[in-house]
Amino acid sequence: MDMVVKEKAKSILDQYKYKPGPDKESTHYCPGCGHGNVHKMIGEAVDELGVAERAVLMSPVGCSVFAYYYFNMGHIQVAHGRAPAAATGVKRSQPHAIVMSYQGDGDLAAIGGNNILQAANRGENMTVFFINNAIYGMTGGQMAPTTLLGQRTSTTPRGRTRANEGFPIRVCELLASLEAPVYLERVALIDPKTTAKARKAIKKAIQMQVEGRGFSLVEILSPCPTGWKLSPVDSREWIAKNMLPVFPLGVYRDRSKEELPPNEEPKIETVAEALGIETGETATIRKSSAPLPETVRMKVAGFGGQGILFLGEVLAEAGMQAGHRVTWLPSYGPEMRGGTANCHVVISAERIGSPTVTLPNVLVAMNRPSYERFVDDVVDNGMLLYDSSLIEGVPVPERLRSYAIPATQIADSIGNTRVANVVMLGAYLGITGIFTREQALKALRLHIRRPQLLELNEKALDAGMKAASPKK
Repeated sequence: MDMVVKEKAKSILDQYKYKPGPDKESTHYCPGCGHGNVHKMIGEAVDELGVAERAVLMSPVGCSVFAYYYFNMGHIQVAHGRAPAAATGVKRSQPHAIVMSYQGDGDLAAIGGNNILQAANRGENMTVFFINNAIYGMTGGQMAPTTLLGQRTSTTPRGRTRANEGFPIRVCELLASLEAPVYLERVALIDPKTTAKARKAIKKAIQMQVEGRGFSLVEILSPCPTGWKLSPVDSREWIAKNMLPVFPLGVYRDRSKEELPPNEEPKIETVAEALGIETGETATIRKSSAPLPETVRMKVAGFGGQGILFLGEVLAEAGMQAGHRVTWLPSYGPEMRGGTANCHVVISAERIGSPTVTLPNVLVAMNRPSYERFVDDVVDNGMLLYDSSLIEGVPVPERLRSYAIPATQIADSIGNTRVANVVMLGAYLGITGIFTREQALKALRLHIRRPQLLELNEKALDAGMKAASPKK
């Protein structure tokens, strides 16, 4: 006679060692809460599919915030509503990972509404578990986007009204209007029959990701006895009586039987092609670049109107033309022109972990306030390029390799002060040679359409390369 052994999922910890306090055997959830049920189902599904070693669970703020107490798998805790964005980053950087987002209605449908909408619209290959209990359960029982009409909460003591708070949001129906999602289903935790369907849906949603099909979401109508001020038994009945008419159960999208489409994108003319830059020529130029001796972590800084962000973009584009990996991240004040502006540029032969540069090994300073603000951040033996036309009488650290470039003065002599940024580009190119003049010109052509301006910037580039020399 065959014997079936039921045991706790190995993807759920035997003891909740991360949970504070002496009790390591029970969860922190309220009696009758549905989170524990869903945790168990996720753990069982992960085990059955054999993906525990590569599973990563994303949990944001809300009752799910302490999910890492219970799961024996990778875990990332993120800001309120941002789980789909963080999950996108993990999945794209680690495509083999099985990435799951676990979110409540106050999180996913409120502050995270645009995050989930855009992730679904992109068809990210991830799995989302959406706990819908029509209330903010953790923070005091406030109205959520899914709160029912007439339902009383701490912020709608007389009940939600159509005129004042609007209608509850139906997430499955909303996402079903998009083309990309491959599996959308709404289930409930009411009785053994509905719970069995929920378990099946949860496993299927993970299976869709394992097969590489795309975005899946399971919405789970779950009891919140404390928030609803009901007993656990009455809470399950309340779902059946009140939530089901508003949130009908069922499958809203299922492409599990469809043949996977080929991984091809429609042919769209690139910017380079639109500007007449031939692919063969670009490929030839990329082969001519020397390897990077080290990753460039650069900060370019000045005031608004000097073309600081433009300079950073062209540097990154030239680095990309040279076949390197690049990132560019802008930062500027609300006043922009006339105010402060800086950008972070990373040029690397390896994958780039973050676009943020806190300790640059290259600083390009175009005005004195920026010089004084960032020069101490540059690492020892780092490179310092500064516009000596505008930055005078400042101490230059001996620990840095410094280059004084009279960029504004050179730009004036060419005929336009505004090309001082490209003079600095030329100076950096002349000093380092990390990309060629032709690659720099191609980067400029991608950003400058008018021939007369391109000619002016080419002169500025050449003048900067000629002016590059170590400070004595």
